[in-house]
Amino acid sequence: MNRSTVAGAFALALLACTAVQAEDWPAKPIRIVVPYTPGGSSDIIARAIATPLQQALKQPVVVDNKPGANGNTGTDAVAKSPADGYTLLLCDVGALSISPSVYGKLPFDPSKDLKGVAMLAYSPHLLVVNPEVPASNLKELVALSQKGKVDFAVTAIGSAPHLAAIAVEKATGAKWEYIPYKGGSQAITDTIAGQTHAVMNGMLATLPFVQSGKLKVLGVSKSTRVPLLPNVPTLAEQGIKGFESGTWQGVLVPASTPPAVLAKLSAELIRIIHSPEVRARLSAQGAEVSTMSPSQFSTFFERERKNWAGVVAQGGVKLE
Repeated sequence: MNRSTVAGAFALALLACTAVQAEDWPAKPIRIVVPYTPGGSSDIIARAIATPLQQALKQPVVVDNKPGANGNTGTDAVAKSPADGYTLLLCDVGALSISPSVYGKLPFDPSKDLKGVAMLAYSPHLLVVNPEVPASNLKELVALSQKGKVDFAVTAIGSAPHLAAIAVEKATGAKWEYIPYKGGSQAITDTIAGQTHAVMNGMLATLPFVQSGKLKVLGVSKSTRVPLLPNVPTLAEQGIKGFESGTWQGVLVPASTPPAVLAKLSAELIRIIHSPEVRARLSAQGAEVSTMSPSQFSTFFERERKNWAGVVAQGGVKLE
């Protein structure tokens, strides 16, 4: 038997094995790892899709919060998990694309060790303050900061909201005093309590506190105003030309997950996120359903990685 015959036989055997894996999958519980604390945007979306995914796949689906190192702890755990479709990562893709530029060394390579399954949703950042802060717009907040009176909560050093805050600071001459946290929920809680004055965070996790009056919103980081906050001007309208930032949530798996499993999982996730019930639930909290296929996801990730590298360099943000 010559080499080409052997290679062909091996390829056919591999395809047959992959087909069997896809046919048998899933045969046991699935775990969705959220690499942040409960209550943030990724956690909200994970819990919104867990039950319908469980119903569709007829296997238990568990959400597992593994915070630490700006999302890198949970991400590393998934990257090193068996590539069998049973361990999923649901995270802020923006934060994931930032990590290679912020950290001198990562225990994983997001471009090589992980594979995008489906992008699910997007929500812009909201710039919010404690209601007692004497500012009703970005200009007034900047003026306060120049007097040394704005403690600015950030979900984590090097996170997407942190870099967005740096971009606002550079564009306006603001002087924020950054107070780092391990997640968006605690940053929001302390701003509500008056421990800090301001925070930028994804709309999905922040809007309920604006609607309840616990936080005051000064601007939205989108190119156009959002329907749920029609009277709130964008940051671009307030002088930062072309400014737009936000939180993208997507699902990833270990890179060598069988393509057929990847395709099946992607199709189910996109179907679920577009279902009327889930879409309405997320829209009511300010998240836009925005889906991408695995190939589109990869292109987006590389573009985001390059874009954020410039912001990281400008802000001088570096972590070990």
